[in-house]
Amino acid sequence: MSGVPARRPVTLADHDHVTGPFFHGTAADLAAGDVLEAGRRSHFRPDQPLRHVYFAARLETAVWGAELASALGTGGPGRVYVVEPLGAFEDDPNVTDKRFPGNPTESYRSTDGLRVVGEVDDWEPHPPEVLQTMLDNLATLRREGRDVVID
Repeated sequence: MSGVPARRPVTLADHDHVTGPFFHGTAADLAAGDVLEAGRRSHFRPDQPLRHVYFAARLETAVWGAELASALGTGGPGRVYVVEPLGAFEDDPNVTDKRFPGNPTESYRSTDGLRVVGEVDDWEPHPPEVLQTMLDNLATLRREGRDVVID
């Protein structure tokens, strides 16, 4: 026995054990009270509106979202917001037990939307070379047709 408790999956029916705070990274300029809704185009897949809105309980994960949205979208500044889910949510299947077993990124998704509570102003960006490596890896996935989003 390792002494580490088994991970409890986060499902639409069983998510109350994950309490946040929650974060969303984007290039959008939002204000407290704004609602992020599913069905919007993504900077990652601009050709396909997403049925879910994505968020994380780890600030680091949202920082990646902000930086990638900025680099792949308008080029405007990345922003990280504190958000609250407006309904049920579940583990993000794009990372959970596929790329990162056990969901160490603490990434989730919901069809019910997120309300912006505030903005995180003091987040640290990744070094430019680290961000460029991530962008290069995403470009390779796209070229190879492996940039699949399970939505």
